[in-house]
Amino acid sequence: MSTGLKNWLQTFLWGGLFICCIAFISGITAPAAHAYNNPELLPDEPTMVIDLAKILTSSEEDYLNQHLPEFEAETGWKLRVLTQFDQTPGRAVKDFWGLDEKSVMLIADPRGGNILNFSVGDSVYALLPRVFWIELQTRFGNQFFVRDRGEDQAIMQAIASLETCLERGGCSVVPGLPREQWILTLITSILGGIICGFAAHPRKEGQVFSWQWMLIFSPLWGMLFIAFGIGPVVTRTQDWLPLTRNIAGFLIGALVAFLSPAFTNSSASSGGEA
Repeated sequence: MSTGLKNWLQTFLWGGLFICCIAFISGITAPAAHAYNNPELLPDEPTMVIDLAKILTSSEEDYLNQHLPEFEAETGWKLRVLTQFDQTPGRAVKDFWGLDEKSVMLIADPRGGNILNFSVGDSVYALLPRVFWIELQTRFGNQFFVRDRGEDQAIMQAIASLETCLERGGCSVVPGLPREQWILTLITSILGGIICGFAAHPRKEGQVFSWQWMLIFSPLWGMLFIAFGIGPVVTRTQDWLPLTRNIAGFLIGALVAFLSPAFTNSSASSGGEA
């Protein structure tokens, strides 16, 4: 090995070792970016909301600070709101609010894809199952809702849904039927009607409709219409309008599918006679 190459390798190794030592020492002495327990971030006075990320307006924060204690006094359920960004009080907030098995802490953090998270007491799961929390998070915390309505409305709507369900004594799904979800139920209702109509088309001479084929295909069109078209509506809202529209969509889809083969056959017969 030449002397020049040997000197270059030694310089490279010593330089790399020096850089590693500096990085190691810096990592020891530098303060942590996100403290796990940071009580100095807590306010001096009692409050229902700790808005470190400055998401809520002053009127929204005042409303929550006034309304949540009233809700707690009436129902016994404790709801709290924490927003965070670069720093978080960590475990210190549990002692600050006295969180227990009947408490729900909503945590809003804009850094993630979904801004909502929840710290839920054990007693709450008896009324609101885990699938409820998944739907609550995905409905109000997703980036599309936040983009259209704002981060503050994601918090306010989630708190309103929690209050409604806790006052009712529990919910299996999140109340309310968003327009996007209703459109999906309408599509499945129409699709179920189309399948039912095609299945009911008569296949024998003199037969009005084929109830045997309707019965054979009933698991498919019944699942689309009842499970995906009607079920999500009746469990989320008491409004009759979306239910009526879905039933009408099913009937129209079934009628069109039932009559379309007759139209096709009549057109073919007319073409043959010509």
